[in-house]
Amino acid sequence: MKPVFVTGASGNVGRAVIEALLARELPVRAGDRSPRVREGVESVRFDFGDPSTFAAARGCGAAFVLRPPAISKVKPTLVAFIDEARALGVDQIVFLSVAGAGENSFVPHHAVETHLQAKGGPFTLLRPGFFAQNFGDAYRLDIVEQSRVYVPAGRGHVTFVDVRDLAEVAARVFAEPAPHRGQAYTLTGPTPVDFFEATAQLSAVIGRTIRYEPASVVGYARHLRTRGMPLAQIAVQTVLHTGLRFGQAERVDPTLERLLGRGPRSLRRYFEDHAALFR
Repeated sequence: MKPVFVTGASGNVGRAVIEALLARELPVRAGDRSPRVREGVESVRFDFGDPSTFAAARGCGAAFVLRPPAISKVKPTLVAFIDEARALGVDQIVFLSVAGAGENSFVPHHAVETHLQAKGGPFTLLRPGFFAQNFGDAYRLDIVEQSRVYVPAGRGHVTFVDVRDLAEVAARVFAEPAPHRGQAYTLTGPTPVDFFEATAQLSAVIGRTIRYEPASVVGYARHLRTRGMPLAQIAVQTVLHTGLRFGQAERVDPTLERLLGRGPRSLRRYFEDHAALFR
């Protein structure tokens, strides 16, 4: 079997996908701006912002494509890579989208989905909700430095999905692509929780009080700016989190459990497995 080309290989999702592929003994080529992602895995330099690196996918039979948060213009980056990858002989594309991207043209993922559907060729869309790993990534500095989570979600509930479960689904799709071609899977965690409950769970696990401080839209955007986030990324993050107030991520979808053949990991399980991140 030809290797699976994994973009964003050093990030949370990329690393998890690589581990899931290796667990199934599938060959992997890791593409990242900083090569040598993992010992024993073929690693090559790859950057969506540098088309000269797109040839790194040559010789691969499939590709896992995700959008780095800093990229808002997908046509000269993700879409251009997908087209070149097809020309290089990459047959199957698994694209990491987001829940609701099929109808929400504001999120950059929508344009990538539309392109894949229009151009033809085997593809599968994975549409997860919010990641449990956001607590150890996007929210971590606030948790460690200020003992708080600060987002404009109000009392909205979220079915947090564990990246490890998503990666297992991706590996299954690559291992047996035929049943999944042309499919779009909405992937959620098992239980909706609001951020008050989520921080209470985290507090119980790490033995330190973490509070949820609901942010205003303006206050949140200003906060992200002080963290040095680009304006386009701030806009996407603010819209997605504000949408939580209106129930956009509260519905439990049974697809992930069906694809895994077991119940998805809970948010509490993520906190227990990664407690050291918050200490």
